[in-house]
Amino acid sequence: MITGIVSYGVYIPKFRISVEEIARVWGTDHVSIKNGLQVEEKSVPDIDEDTITLSVEAGKSALMRAGIDPQTVGALFIGSESHPYTVKPSGTVVGDALGLGPDLMVADFEFACKAGTAALQCCYGLVKSGQIEYGMAIGADTAQGRPGDALEYTAAAGGAAYIVGNDPVVSIDHMYSYTTDTSDFWRREGQEYPKHGARFTGKPAYFAHVTSATKTLLERTSTEPKDFKYAVFHMPNGKFPTTIAKKLGFTSEQIDPGMVVRKIGNTYSGSSLLGLAAVLDVAKPGDRILVTSYGSGAGSDSFHLTVTDKIEQIRDRAPKFEDFLKNKTNVDYATYARLRRKLKI
Repeated sequence: MITGIVSYGVYIPKFRISVEEIARVWGTDHVSIKNGLQVEEKSVPDIDEDTITLSVEAGKSALMRAGIDPQTVGALFIGSESHPYTVKPSGTVVGDALGLGPDLMVADFEFACKAGTAALQCCYGLVKSGQIEYGMAIGADTAQGRPGDALEYTAAAGGAAYIVGNDPVVSIDHMYSYTTDTSDFWRREGQEYPKHGARFTGKPAYFAHVTSATKTLLERTSTEPKDFKYAVFHMPNGKFPTTIAKKLGFTSEQIDPGMVVRKIGNTYSGSSLLGLAAVLDVAKPGDRILVTSYGSGAGSDSFHLTVTDKIEQIRDRAPKFEDFLKNKTNVDYATYARLRRKLKI
């Protein structure tokens, strides 16, 4: 029995703020920042939107596309580094809102920006072993960036949900993970904003892990970059995935359809999964897709996927990534600051 993705759904808040507007407030050169980051604007959550609400909306779309009874979903894993509660799972709220359970395995995952792909791997294992019929994996974040910090230009909000089962629309043919203790980005308990190791986050962190995971996957599947129609790499900005793709031998034509960071910023745990969703919105049966996520701390999950002919049956049942991209309202910095105010409840 082939196991893989039977459905997917996305959600992106409608508010956006441009790199130019952020730079205007801090008196920096927006042209050099845009060119360096290769990001035009980022998504901003409304004042009442958090990882839970993003996950619910993405999950609704995934269920809509799947056309299955929510009660047949036996596991729900939510990957995020911005869960709204320190003690209380996001998954219980999301599960109830989606009509899953109570016969439901729930866990909140945290591995920086790759928690969503880790959730996908766990769902695959449970379905493949016959423990559950369907599993839902979600990657969602309302990312934090200290005002004036480089992260503020890219830290965005959004999420993607994937339902894993048998007889899929996208088969998961192979996966591989590469993990080390590399502290390039962190946030201690009680701290409002994360800290990062500046240039240290590049070569020894992102590039080393994404390269190692991708190369090993290619070796174990006896494939080359040219064998894939599309490739999606984690997108902390537009520059990193573009650079790694070229280094590994992938072309701009292979990565451009999934380069969502340019228009919505870095959605952290939602990043690579949103990129994959954008690709699935246009992919054709038989297309092979490579996806490699990255999470600070540090690790990468790499996947070899193949689109089946069933994709045509489900694709138009729910809003696509492009629909959310077009439905936007740009805000100034004052409005952005108000929307990002944390509610103390």
